[in-house]
Amino acid sequence: MSIALLLGAVPAGAVVKTVEIAPSTTTTVGLQPRSIALLDGVGTEPEHFANVSGAPVLPANKTYAIYWDPTDHYHGDWQKVTDTFFQNMGAASGSFASVFSVDTQYTDAANQHAAYASTFMGAYTDTDPYPAVGNCTDPHPLEGKSYPTGEADAIACLTNAQIQQELKSFIAAHGLQKGMTTIFYLLTPPGVTVCLDKGKASGHCSNFMGSITETEIEQNETAERKAKEENNPYTGPENYQSYKNSFCSYHANINPDNAINGDTSTILYAAIPWIAGGRGDGHLGPVDQAATEAYLCQDGGFDPSSKPIEQKEKAKEKKIESTKEKEEKTLNKEEKEKQEEEEAKTRFLEGPHQQEPNQQACPPPTPDGFCDTGLADLIVGQIADEQQNIVTNPLLDSWKDPSGNEATDECRDFFAPIAGGSATANPETFAGTLFNQTLAGGNYYLNTAFNLAALKLPYPGIPCLAGIRLEPKFTAPNPVNSSEVVGFDGMESDITLNEGTTYTGTTPQKTYAKYTWNFGDKTPEVTGYAPGAPSLNSPETSPCELPWKAPCAASAFHSYQYSGTYEVTLTVTDTGGNKASVTEPITVNGTPRPVPPPPPPLTPPPLTPGGGSGATPGASSSGSAGSGSTAKVIPGPVATQAVLSHSLSSALKKGLIISYSVNEQVAGQFQVLLASSIAKRIGLHGPAAVGLPAGTPPQTVIAKAILITTKGGHSTVKILFGKKTAAKLRKLRKVSLMLRLVVRNASSRSPLSTTVLSTVNLSR
Repeated sequence: MSIALLLGAVPAGAVVKTVEIAPSTTTTVGLQPRSIALLDGVGTEPEHFANVSGAPVLPANKTYAIYWDPTDHYHGDWQKVTDTFFQNMGAASGSFASVFSVDTQYTDAANQHAAYASTFMGAYTDTDPYPAVGNCTDPHPLEGKSYPTGEADAIACLTNAQIQQELKSFIAAHGLQKGMTTIFYLLTPPGVTVCLDKGKASGHCSNFMGSITETEIEQNETAERKAKEENNPYTGPENYQSYKNSFCSYHANINPDNAINGDTSTILYAAIPWIAGGRGDGHLGPVDQAATEAYLCQDGGFDPSSKPIEQKEKAKEKKIESTKEKEEKTLNKEEKEKQEEEEAKTRFLEGPHQQEPNQQACPPPTPDGFCDTGLADLIVGQIADEQQNIVTNPLLDSWKDPSGNEATDECRDFFAPIAGGSATANPETFAGTLFNQTLAGGNYYLNTAFNLAALKLPYPGIPCLAGIRLEPKFTAPNPVNSSEVVGFDGMESDITLNEGTTYTGTTPQKTYAKYTWNFGDKTPEVTGYAPGAPSLNSPETSPCELPWKAPCAASAFHSYQYSGTYEVTLTVTDTGGNKASVTEPITVNGTPRPVPPPPPPLTPPPLTPGGGSGATPGASSSGSAGSGSTAKVIPGPVATQAVLSHSLSSALKKGLIISYSVNEQVAGQFQVLLASSIAKRIGLHGPAAVGLPAGTPPQTVIAKAILITTKGGHSTVKILFGKKTAAKLRKLRKVSLMLRLVVRNASSRSPLSTTVLSTVNLSR
């Protein structure tokens, strides 16, 4: 059997399966099997992937890692890699660039999302001894055991019932919180097999009869070639019953109250046995180190963004056959044997094998003297799969297809695109270093996630993803005239989760990404779905029909009454509840906004005898107050201002857009002020603002613009921030700015001034 065909039979998913553990006794789990034989119909029914009854999903979760290891055989460096993954998975919660973000599209009858909101609650090594009775029989125990004499617990077989009992005891002993918000991961070390039943040759276990060593691979290849030559069917190890029934991990629940939606007594858990093999682990005997079946629980050995493994293997075989034909005539027996040995080694190193992005450089060796740290990456892969399956199907009756396939099945063994690393195996570790995920700085090789929306809508339409995108986009029209109808097309947007499921009671209904338009002119916002435009400024026959929900607003028409530069903002909320916005300016020419009429002239109070104290401040008079003449009041200029920018990011990038009006020719200055306490905190320096009203907190001038007009009227001005100032302000998620406009009129004898103060709150 060729390595390529063997790899083709490797699943990376899970399936809800009921297993008979004793006569008339069954258990149901979300199984992650090695064999495709257990995944009936996989890949043929993803369009029917559904949560028919609206059963629960997990909107948030807390994770515990429990290493059941009474004899200290779970290496510390393996625990470090695994615990760091849990921590990084929690730290990156909410990130779009993660397989876990794809799950947010899946909902339940309460319209909760299977959100990427995970918190690592820590790890613990459980030293309770393994049970002495009621154990299963390992179908293939470690052969080359080199553990110290007397360590009977070093090799054990644990049933699912024993796993559950230990979890219940451990949780009670340590007072840990149960319920539908907590996930417990129970991990066992090398040599400890986990079975759903009593094991043996036909048992459902984390191990299987017949280790696949290098020698067996060569024997399988020879047997396959011979079978082909004789036109006979070939029966390889994947057809052994022990192999068919084997699994890599599973998840299940303990629900003592049989609560349909779970309750505070429910325990959600995943069993993660050691399925990573022994490559590079010098603590094991030679036979167990040489076993190569570990990659069966992790697709590997090639870069999936390049040629498929089958093509590489065929090209390699052709090259080897060609080389053999050329050299067979000239090589002696010893040379031929050496050549065959090198070719076998090359086939193994370039064939299917595990990927270990967290493998320490080898040589030099890892802390225990062996090149085996990266084996924990295979365990991490299992945890990542179970995490997705638990949040979308915690009680085994939520999101799955009619064949029971869970979230990770529909994209089984698909790891593209690769972010880095090398597919070629290192001779010391027999593993590559490919990774396709970076979470909080950690690199991981994780199966991609299934995007059901891709099967419903054609764009973007990518069904297997390493993360999601939510990028609202539209192109602003060229400068237009006031009162003209202009269009804004939000269908340019890149929205991964653009169709989903919402529930009325327990009845599922379709829902779509929501679009909201703010046109920047203080008219009401427009909100709706895709495609089509709202009826305003559109024909009444606007295309807003099923399956699209009304109203629609992916595209929108609008007209502006007055000239100016307006900031248009599109905000999109996808079906996972994620939200993002984009802002673009549009320039409108034509009718200016009317200037508010000036206030009526102030009537001066009567002059006191001798003038002086009764005179109106800021006014000039003709004649002598003492002679009884009336003072002539000259009013100051009338000015207004309003901020048009709606987001901090837009203001820092394109400038703060200000709309203003004056009633006459003026000269003056705009000043942007920031509270001095905030400026000091972010390291922003500038002159202190003076002349502010009493009681105003100290302010720092961070930007300004000159204003000079030749007559009254309405217009806009753009205040640009310096590079250093903008860089400091980007540290803030939101900020309150004070805008001060000081103008004076053009009177040659007694120019009067007016100050206008306003405040604007901006957020990213």
